[in-house]
Amino acid sequence: MTFTFLGTGTSSGVPVLGCPCKVCHSSDPHDRRFRCAGLLESEKTRILIDCGPDIRLQLMPLPFSKIDGVLLTHIHYDHVAGIDDLRGFCVFGDINIYANQPTADALRMTMPYCFTEKLYPGVPLLKLHTLRPGQQGNIGDIPFQAIEIMHGKMPILACRFGTFAYITDMKTITDESRELFRHVRTLVVNSLRFEREHHSHMLVDDAIAFSREIGAERTFLIHITHNIGFHDEA
Repeated sequence: MTFTFLGTGTSSGVPVLGCPCKVCHSSDPHDRRFRCAGLLESEKTRILIDCGPDIRLQLMPLPFSKIDGVLLTHIHYDHVAGIDDLRGFCVFGDINIYANQPTADALRMTMPYCFTEKLYPGVPLLKLHTLRPGQQGNIGDIPFQAIEIMHGKMPILACRFGTFAYITDMKTITDESRELFRHVRTLVVNSLRFEREHHSHMLVDDAIAFSREIGAERTFLIHITHNIGFHDEA
């Protein structure tokens, strides 16, 4: 499998609109971060993880081919606002979306025009699949396990795909869920910044401690703010 980082920034992206800080005015492309999303691929299957407001620009440089599944971690705007932009992929058939029950329910409310009996021409054709915490299955030839984590007081989904795991927006995790991440080889995990505690996100030290605890062989940090500093220094 291969994984492409489509975005590694937090909800406002980097640069932040109107921010005068040096990071937001950096000329280094490493200091520019779209909202979090990723593309996991095997030779036969493509899985998009989250679909935020930058998704059109994130997917534009990539080959235009079928997306077999879209995994939504939660309903927050920076993770779902680009779903309508996937309508072009409907030439390959319905778009299969995988989410927990609260996210699926909220999606029906935020995009009601996609879930009526009579759809108007051009509407994205969405097929919702509701995942339970701990549920295992396959999307194409890629196995997955949905794992519940806590984004503040909000239960959201992380996912393990064999030896690869993707976690965003985590603040805490139960012992039971932590066990399901043991000995992943590659971990992608959120780490907002170095300092100043946040009510619903881990900081860098938290992410590193979690990585060491589960025994990950290598770790990539995402959902990063401009407060992380320059990429080369961080």
